[in-house]
Amino acid sequence: MTEQLKAFLKFLALNRNASPHTVRAYESDLAQFIDHAAALAGVRRADVKPAHLDRTALRSFLADLHKRRRSRATAARKLAAARTLIRYLRREDEIEGDPGAMVSTPKREIRMPAHLSESEMDALLGAASEETALGRRDRAILELFYASGLRLSELTGLDVEDVNLSARMVRVLGKGRKQRLVPFNTTTMKAIRAYLNDRERIVSDPRSSPAEAGCHKTDGRHNHRRDPARSQVRRREQHPRRHQPARAAAFIRDAPAAARCGSAVHSGTARPRTARHDATLYARERGAVVGRV
Repeated sequence: MTEQLKAFLKFLALNRNASPHTVRAYESDLAQFIDHAAALAGVRRADVKPAHLDRTALRSFLADLHKRRRSRATAARKLAAARTLIRYLRREDEIEGDPGAMVSTPKREIRMPAHLSESEMDALLGAASEETALGRRDRAILELFYASGLRLSELTGLDVEDVNLSARMVRVLGKGRKQRLVPFNTTTMKAIRAYLNDRERIVSDPRSSPAEAGCHKTDGRHNHRRDPARSQVRRREQHPRRHQPARAAAFIRDAPAAARCGSAVHSGTARPRTARHDATLYARERGAVVGRV
């Protein structure tokens, strides 16, 4: 199974566009499953055959996870990884049938998500003072974060061209590099517009560390929009990178900081980066949204 597992992981990375983190998670879960199948069959791991990954092995693997007090969510994830591998082996004519389809998924525990109360949310939004430029910036970040329901990584990855104030929509590149349009309310629009009036003054202040963030480079662990191949190309081009500070102050691209790095920019907005989005697709989506509004 060693060669089959390597081929499967390569298939995930190339054909399924899976991130390195996802590939490593699959490798870890499947290594545990194959080790269990080897122990069940009484053979070495190197001698495990695709035929050993049958319904009995799957059910025994789930029972072992339950015995070791693993959560239902963990068991369901590992079973999903094993099913994906088995379907791949079936497609490659390594096995016959689909034993994974005959094993039911453990029911997940129903938990109520933790959330802030209305008073706690008001206190959080009110913590950003609207009397200063930096306070208005922080208020815009919090309002957009609260109104849109974005992940923090998605929020810090936004650029100024991703925000459409007239349509009150923001374009987001989420998990799996999938784009989506997310609406936000009028309060958020006013907060962002108030920040944009101060943005040039904020980013021109050398004491503002987020303003200088445009000069720094980051690796792939901090920017989910970059894949290894694209990183190598951009590194050779010496393209300036954004830094994503923990306080999420860089959700609007810092054009003056990019200019200080030596990058050519347009007046008032950042230089467009064609490798990041499909401009034709976004223009069509934005036109449809504006038409509905």
